[in-house]
Amino acid sequence: MATEESNKVSAEKRDSFGKGAARKIRAVGKIPAVIYGHGTDPVHVTLPGHQVSLLLRKANAVLDLDIEGASQLTLVKDVQKDPVSQIIEHLDLVVIKRGEKVTVEVPVHVEGEPFSGTIAVLDIPTLKLDVEATHIPERIVIDVTDAEEGTQYHAKDFALPAGATLAEDEDLLILNIVVPAAARAEDEETEAAEEAAEAEAAESAAE
Repeated sequence: MATEESNKVSAEKRDSFGKGAARKIRAVGKIPAVIYGHGTDPVHVTLPGHQVSLLLRKANAVLDLDIEGASQLTLVKDVQKDPVSQIIEHLDLVVIKRGEKVTVEVPVHVEGEPFSGTIAVLDIPTLKLDVEATHIPERIVIDVTDAEEGTQYHAKDFALPAGATLAEDEDLLILNIVVPAAARAEDEETEAAEEAAEAEAAESAAE
């Protein structure tokens, strides 16, 4: 869970914009960001790069910003990265209030091993939930231990934390238990070979 204690970040207001200004900010190990939402005017800030990078390892990170002595809770809405270096270039942060619900996509984590010879295939890697802004789960866990081929898990089959509700179709297919294509092809080849051998044996017996 995102917590107020772990996510306190000191932010500096900035009045320089554009690609050149952003490059200078990143050159000193910081991240440019913009805060918006709740009818407020956008606020442009600079954040400490290393600390924020660590916090962003969690999906849907909530940052408790200290902006010139004033506290502002924000939810990371968008992370822009360099496609090659993966350096964070810019953050979009949306203003949130304690106690309010937000809609977020939470990663699905698969635990356990399905029935021998099968694998678990995630069709959709996240669940969209309505949750309290300061209690966003890091992940939603599903246990597939000994699940057999053909078993399907829909959005309604996942156990949600207290206070969380589905924000999408409860019948949305999230995960399938299947036999890998290579293994299925091998089984079919074996079956075909056995049938051919049986047919050949039958022909020989009839002669």
